[in-house]
Amino acid sequence: MSTQTSSPQPETATVLGLPIQLLNSYADWLGDRLTAGESIHVVTLNAEMAIEAEKNTTLDQVIRRADLVIPDGAGVVLYLKLRGKAVQRCPGIELAEEMLRRSAQNDWSVFLYGGKPEIITAAAEQWQQRAPGINIIGVENGYIQGEDEVALRERLKALQPQLILVGLGVPRQEVWIQQYRDICPNSIWIGVGGSFDIWSGTKQRAPGWLRNNNLEWVYRLYKEPWRWRRMLALPVFALKALNYRT
Repeated sequence: MSTQTSSPQPETATVLGLPIQLLNSYADWLGDRLTAGESIHVVTLNAEMAIEAEKNTTLDQVIRRADLVIPDGAGVVLYLKLRGKAVQRCPGIELAEEMLRRSAQNDWSVFLYGGKPEIITAAAEQWQQRAPGINIIGVENGYIQGEDEVALRERLKALQPQLILVGLGVPRQEVWIQQYRDICPNSIWIGVGGSFDIWSGTKQRAPGWLRNNNLEWVYRLYKEPWRWRRMLALPVFALKALNYRT
């Protein structure tokens, strides 16, 4: 369960009935929560996840129980604008990067979990170069099972990192965080999807002009055509956005 605190809560809107928080600076808000030692689960909501949540009751409940849901996708931003909420897109990878930079500046401890063994190791090494002084106190790949995963949870319990980034893919990472977040009750938990692939240099994000024009999905489809089935969620979301009544 979410840890309840007396901290001021951001304005909450809804996207297809799912809650989403509206803030000028998500990083500032998270930094304040981290400094206060609060437990925060961040979900990065996009159109694909919103449509998946309609079919996946577990994911739906995880999103509703999260402490901070941010507008990761262009479709989510458009949905909100159609309802009079002018917000800026906040890609999860960019929020995670800002929190990593702030971790180096404030000596917040960091743990990275997810990706292939060589990927997570390379991602950690890249961040140690990008943000000198960053305190990455542990990494673990996302392919462990059974006793190894139990051991991971024991490591987290012993280390108590302040920022935990989990890249297991949607919805696995969101469900995993919600299930185990209590072992680190004073941590910021963020599901970061394929960010480790980007940070390791294995993959690249779309060029800036595509990102700035909300066309990052086109680049991802071009680079990974196997994603076309997942991309079918986009027109479905668009239709729902036009017809959904809140």
